[in-house]
Amino acid sequence: MFTNGGAVSKAGEISGGIRRPPASRQLNDARVVPVLRSRSGSTRARALRPTIAGSDQTAQLCAGDLMSFALEKERRSSFADTSFVEPLRRLISSLNNEAKLSAFGRRAARFDIIRCLTNLLRLDAEEEKVPEIASRAIDRPVFIAGLPRSGTTFLHGLLAQDTGNAVPRCWQCIYPYPFRSRFPFGDWRKMQVALQLGIYRFIAPEVAELHHVAADDPQECSDITAHIFHSLRFDSMYHIPSYQAWVARRDHLDAYHFHKRFLRHLGRQQPGRRWILKSPDHVFALDAICAVYPDAAFVFLHRDPMTVLASQLNLTAALRRSFASHFDLGEIGATVGEAIVETANRLVARRKMARVLHLDFHSLIAAPLDAVRQVYEHAGMSLTPKASGRMSHWLRGQKPYCARPYRRDLSQFGLDPHNIAARFDRYLQAFDIARGRITAEAA
Repeated sequence: MFTNGGAVSKAGEISGGIRRPPASRQLNDARVVPVLRSRSGSTRARALRPTIAGSDQTAQLCAGDLMSFALEKERRSSFADTSFVEPLRRLISSLNNEAKLSAFGRRAARFDIIRCLTNLLRLDAEEEKVPEIASRAIDRPVFIAGLPRSGTTFLHGLLAQDTGNAVPRCWQCIYPYPFRSRFPFGDWRKMQVALQLGIYRFIAPEVAELHHVAADDPQECSDITAHIFHSLRFDSMYHIPSYQAWVARRDHLDAYHFHKRFLRHLGRQQPGRRWILKSPDHVFALDAICAVYPDAAFVFLHRDPMTVLASQLNLTAALRRSFASHFDLGEIGATVGEAIVETANRLVARRKMARVLHLDFHSLIAAPLDAVRQVYEHAGMSLTPKASGRMSHWLRGQKPYCARPYRRDLSQFGLDPHNIAARFDRYLQAFDIARGRITAEAA
């Protein structure tokens, strides 16, 4: 649970687990006032100094420094909306006090937070120049959800082959607008993201083998809501139980209002298409999605939860290893196990929800174009011969992906396979899913 203990005795000490900046750079409820220069150097230098020095293991992330750095970088005086500040403070508190970040993990977290903050400021600037962005319509989007590792990525990639559909690409989610440059070098966001992903694959090859991501791939919506630091994706990367408990207690309306705002900006750059959106985490925000997108259609993917659990355990362990100096397989087993059980239970509770198409993983893999036709009919879309041909071509290029077998006994995650399998009985019965062979291994 989050505790707001601690006191400030002088500028720069710990308050509530977050190092506060000196008074001249502290936050108030309305805005952040940047300091462009000080005797100790620029805010930019202070924000980045721990990435250069050798003190990454103990250096504390500071919300004020990172926000001031973003403001200076974008030459802005304030954020238009500061509702993200409280989620950011909660996240940073957990990162500093719970995540056991490695040197690389601390650099990655700092880079990620600054990127999100500068993107927020860029959205503000674009809306000031073109106020009509805020009123752009997002009509009848399709949301793909379900258990993680259940074919949602495959279906998303398949539907993305129709040029009449819009999907948030990985490079767009990371950099929604082209870089500012005094030289006309063109838009090189995709190249930049490809380079960043290549570096990460070199640092953490196990993650890439378990879940390959390319710069132009369709991306999950959790990367969009991460911009206001209200996202379930941080829990996969870091051990942050206080932040995660705080998110679980809140509704997701703010996150999906921002989600719609972000899509408006992307839609401005690729108009006239229908959004196809995907994240297993949508299951936890269905009320918010229906409130923000009342005409949305939904597709839920289903698969044997034990296979899903085994795959997600190994992926989470690989992610945590890449960012932490220490991680606990038992904690990962408990956290991921409960999350999969909760996802399955929520799917059961919403099985008769309006505007939902339920698809089985094995049926999708066996006859993907048949599944596509079901999705299009369900969502009131027209599948053209050209789109069908592009999908068939894409499918021919999808070779089976054989990752190295990073297998662990489930007992290493503190799980008894028979006990946890019993917790999925309602889900299996509700969606008529055949139970796979229960083993002690996490494949």
